[in-house]
Amino acid sequence: MKRPIFPWMAVAIVAICMASCQPSDAWKEKANNPALIHDGMKRLTEIIKYDIFPPPVASRIYGYAAVAGYEGMVAGYPDYQSLAGQVGGLTLPPQPEADKAYCFPLAGINAMLTVGKALVFSENSITALEEEQLAHFKDLGIPDDVYQRSLAYGQQVAQHILDWSKKDNYAQTRSLPKFTITQQEPARWVPTPPSYNDALEPYWMTIRLWGLDSLTQFQVAPPIAFSTEPGSDFHQSATEVLETARQLSEEQVATAWYWDDNPYAVEASGHLMQARKKTSPGGHWMYIASSACQAANADLISSAATMALTAIALADGFIMTWQEKFRTNLIRPETYINKYMDPEFRPLIETPPFPEHPSGHATISAAAAGVLTELYGDAFAFTDSTEVEFGMAPRTFPSFMAAAEEAATSRLYGGIHYRHGNESGTALGKQIGTYIAQKIRVKKSAG
Repeated sequence: MKRPIFPWMAVAIVAICMASCQPSDAWKEKANNPALIHDGMKRLTEIIKYDIFPPPVASRIYGYAAVAGYEGMVAGYPDYQSLAGQVGGLTLPPQPEADKAYCFPLAGINAMLTVGKALVFSENSITALEEEQLAHFKDLGIPDDVYQRSLAYGQQVAQHILDWSKKDNYAQTRSLPKFTITQQEPARWVPTPPSYNDALEPYWMTIRLWGLDSLTQFQVAPPIAFSTEPGSDFHQSATEVLETARQLSEEQVATAWYWDDNPYAVEASGHLMQARKKTSPGGHWMYIASSACQAANADLISSAATMALTAIALADGFIMTWQEKFRTNLIRPETYINKYMDPEFRPLIETPPFPEHPSGHATISAAAAGVLTELYGDAFAFTDSTEVEFGMAPRTFPSFMAAAEEAATSRLYGGIHYRHGNESGTALGKQIGTYIAQKIRVKKSAG
């Protein structure tokens, strides 16, 4: 016997059918997952380390990838705005169609990975992550037309960023002559052991600036006047490096190694030389930025903005530092001490192949810390686990600037910088980071 279908039952059945046939919007919330951008940046860092990109070049890769990620998704967040017109030479990327639906997190992640893949050597590693993340978006139940449209939009943004990258003078610096060594001038930098490498990226100051207005925007404290006279300020500065190296505590040794961040250190034992790869200084701070986002429970667009601003500060920090390094062209402590004080002296960590003043690590650390301080406050305590993969315990800091100052001091402990070079770099970096964070507005004004 068939049961009668009453009118109210028919209405309920129709409603259930309509609900089951219509696409669900649940994917929208799930797509706003900040872990996606952090995973992407982590993979990019691993590839930069594997491909052995020098620190300045690594900062350029981070910059373009992070900006692409942000620009690819910003149109979907009404409170945020493009970096176009705020960052050197960047024009407004293609805009999404007003009457079409998009998954902007998908577009942003696709743009970031596409740009990152174009700027590294090990493309297959990014492709693998790309496939994982695109599969993740597929599994969210995004309607196919929205999925394909978002993917295409991310590609458009990526191409726009790559076109922009080709105008920064990087390609032109690849064919310039080597840096001229002036060994007849005792104050000047010369290559250092164990590899005696040529000067690294001597034309980096000609790369287009990102957020800064000019190379003369901030004044850098000059190095101490060179002298070989015992008792002179310069001789005393070198003496501090030597005496510190002779009586390092366990904690100072650990600090030096923690912030070593040498992407390709050569360890010599007799005639045997062995290379060791580590995260670059910029990569270390991108990891800290990512950790800060996660500790603050920052959402996807806020995390993307943090990564972009941090990367921009790092990139400008390297350009400004390289300008001053190759202008002053100052001798490294290792060379000075070997020649005038102790020929047997060897620094704890390897001296990098470029002039001393100011410390690049101090500059970019303070630049990144300046941005993060503006975004998250000057008393934001955090734990950094960047060096765990290299066998070192995590370190906890009461603030970003405290970490930056420790990074600067670590170069004295490592025997590769004079104190003055560290202090000058920190002062310069603070100015760069604060300026970047205050000048570049990611959020639209309330008015």
